[in-house]
Amino acid sequence: MRLVFAGTPDFAVPALEAVVAAGHHVAAVLTQPDRPAGRGLAEVASPVKQAAARRGIPVLQPATLKAPAAQDALRALAPDALVVAAYGLILPQAVLDIPRLGAINIHGSLLPRWRGAAPIQRALLAGDRETGISIMQMDAGLDTGAVLLREALPIRPEDTAGTLHDRLAALGARLVVAALDGLARGTLVAAPQPLDGVTYAAKLEKAEARIDWTHPAVAIERQVRAFNPVPGATARVRGTEVKVWQAAPAGGTGEPGAVIAIDPQGIVVGTGSGALRLEALQRAGGKRLSAGNFLRGFPLAIGERFTTPATN
Repeated sequence: MRLVFAGTPDFAVPALEAVVAAGHHVAAVLTQPDRPAGRGLAEVASPVKQAAARRGIPVLQPATLKAPAAQDALRALAPDALVVAAYGLILPQAVLDIPRLGAINIHGSLLPRWRGAAPIQRALLAGDRETGISIMQMDAGLDTGAVLLREALPIRPEDTAGTLHDRLAALGARLVVAALDGLARGTLVAAPQPLDGVTYAAKLEKAEARIDWTHPAVAIERQVRAFNPVPGATARVRGTEVKVWQAAPAGGTGEPGAVIAIDPQGIVVGTGSGALRLEALQRAGGKRLSAGNFLRGFPLAIGERFTTPATN
C-alpha cells in the first residue's frame, strides 16, 4: 500500500518502522518543523524525521496543513492511506479527503476514554487499571472517529508515563499494521464510538507537576508516575527544589509535607491522607539518586517539611 505517514515524537517511530517492515511504501513523512532544543537552542529534527532520514524517506514539514500548497503536495503523492501517530497539527477535512482509504490514527487510549493530547498521563493520574490503543478512522472532530481496531493493555502498579508510553507505542505499531492489512482487504468494520464514557485528556500544564502535600498519598504517588520522565513531580524542601522520581504509599500519618520517618527504603512524608515514602529524588542541577544517596548529600531530619513549589 502507498502511504503518507504523519508523526513527530518518539511514540510514532515504532509505527513508522513497522509499516515499512511490513512492506508498505511510505511515499513521504509529515512531521512538525525542527524546533530549538537544548542549552544552545539549536534546531533539532523530530524523532520521526530522524527515523525517516535513516531510511531515505522524503520528509515534508509544513507549519500548517491548511495552506493550499501543503495540500497540493499531499495530493501529488496520491496515497492510498494516511497513517497518523502523535503528529501534533490539525488535519483539515480537505487533507482527510485526499487518501483513497482515508486517514487512520494511532491513539493511546481505549476510546472514547481520554480523547485528546495526554491520554497516557491522564490514565495514570486517574488511577485507571487499563488503557490501550485505538486505531481510529479520522474525522474532523477531536478523536471522535469510528474505531477500526482496539486492544487493551493493563496498567502495572509500577508503570510510569515512560514505561507505559513504550508499551503503547509497540502495541500501536503492531495494530496499525493489522489495520492496514484489513483496509487493503476490505475486512475491517468501523465501529462508531459510544456516547457514554467520553473523557478528555487535556494537555498537561507544568503547574500540574507541583506536589500538593495536602492531597492523599495515593494521588501523589500517581502524580509521581504520571510525570516521570517529563517534567518530573516537583517539591521544595529547605529552600531547595527537588524532583521526586519514585514514591510509594507508606504506613503512618503526619502533617502534610512533614518528614515523619527515615528508613532504608526512603523518606516517609505525611500527606492529606496517609503517608508517602520518597524513594528516588533529584536536586536542581544534580543527578537522580536513591533516597539513601540523596540523604548523604542533603541530610534531612524528622520534622522538616516538604512544601509545594511556588508558581513561576
